Amino acid sequence: MKYCFKRQANLLARAMVISLLAPNIAFATNALEYASADELGKMMSRNELSAVSLVEHLSARIATLDKQGPSLNAIIELNPDAIEIAAVLDKERVSGQIRGPLHGIPVLLKDNIDTADKMQTSAGSLAMVGQPAANDAFIVKQLREAGAIVLGKTNMSEWANVRDMTLPHGWSGRGGQSKNPHVLSAGVCGSSAGSAVAVAAGFAPLTIGTETNGSITCPATANGVVGVKPTLGLFSRSGIVPITRLQDTPGTLTRTVMDAALMFNALQGADAADAATSDAPHGIDYTGLLAKDALNGKRIGYPIAYAGTNGVPLTHSGEFLKAMITLQEQGATLVPLTIRMPDMDGYFDALMSGVKHELPQYLVSRTGVAVESLQALIDFNRTNPGHEGYGQTMLEAIQASTTTAQEAAAIIETLRASFQEAIDEQPREYNLDALVSEDDGYSQFSAAVAGYPAITLPSGMKDDGMPTSVFFFGTRWSEPQLLAMAYSYEQESAELKHPAFK
Repeated sequence: MKYCFKRQANLLARAMVISLLAPNIAFATNALEYASADELGKMMSRNELSAVSLVEHLSARIATLDKQGPSLNAIIELNPDAIEIAAVLDKERVSGQIRGPLHGIPVLLKDNIDTADKMQTSAGSLAMVGQPAANDAFIVKQLREAGAIVLGKTNMSEWANVRDMTLPHGWSGRGGQSKNPHVLSAGVCGSSAGSAVAVAAGFAPLTIGTETNGSITCPATANGVVGVKPTLGLFSRSGIVPITRLQDTPGTLTRTVMDAALMFNALQGADAADAATSDAPHGIDYTGLLAKDALNGKRIGYPIAYAGTNGVPLTHSGEFLKAMITLQEQGATLVPLTIRMPDMDGYFDALMSGVKHELPQYLVSRTGVAVESLQALIDFNRTNPGHEGYGQTMLEAIQASTTTAQEAAAIIETLRASFQEAIDEQPREYNLDALVSEDDGYSQFSAAVAGYPAITLPSGMKDDGMPTSVFFFGTRWSEPQLLAMAYSYEQESAELKHPAFK
């Protein structure tokens, strides 16, 4: 794997490009790595920063921290054309052609999202290294149209955690093992680990991840950033390596709720290639709904237990109790709940069957790579085990599965309806505006299976230096309300902490 870091040797010469376009721009790079996209955009509008200088600054930071120093391994590949793209966008800005708030803002994408450029889309697998994807994923087109700069691809759990049960989260054959920037020996959680690590470490203000079961919200918790999983169908999945469209969705990983809302404005929209997007609401200004007093008068339920076959009583941490006090101080009424946990019989097998029937459809859409079937992938891994020697028991079990696509869909759709009702009945019975919990795992799983929206954001730090989180979730298409409430909490709590690389 190679970085495109030869540009780093002539950063100053590259930065001179922009002086030809806007001589009055000041090259303010102090603390740019932790500035929000909202702040960076305002700096650009005031001629205090150029897209070129920002890309150079972030690329230099990645060179310093990702494969050297703490060696975070969050970045799997950088875009060799990022500087040229930034220069074009700077020229557009000088001429008054501003595409929106994301104009000139770098974004990093998980390595399972197609980009029709010089970068690979490999889901972290050496088997997929070859010819780049022929077309941008729908969400990549949207980001480019909004003026965002695709800075590179982030590392991920290979094949989104469906290669082998023994693989640690955040490991891939292409990218190695991602590390948590707060405590380097700690876990990173979930397959979108690289995206969460990258935004926490100040490699870019915006990143995209994908989730089937907690792979956005869990890495956000572990790495102390804001992760938003939308309602299934709000964002397009076309051009993204699948587990199963019955539950997959892309989502955002940022350092602030405002930045997440900016991305939601750009990423919403119907995609003819993804039928699930046809029912989604469009044209919402998510940033316009953010307000410091959005929690005032709201009724928010919080789980004290999950009841059912595997019912689990909960003990809340001190950080979550502190978060609840903040919610109350902001004018929210908190309501204790027992949430039903439906029986999960057949779920895992159905989910893995989705991989068997949907992943090959993606593989045949790619040309110039080593594999075009699940069996070919398994054979490749046997021939090329890699120096870590990890196995592929899950891929082999998926290939051996006899569950049909129709059977899998029936199981998951039945379970989705059960989980949706388990969530829906709470607001209905108790007149709630949202639900909130800490990182108990059960809330994340419930929202994922239901296909409902969820937002994870920082709530504090443990004594060991690891971040904690608060988790807002709700009913279908409730993103505007959830983002507004999360923003209100964030403004009052100010719990975002930059990593110490311990």
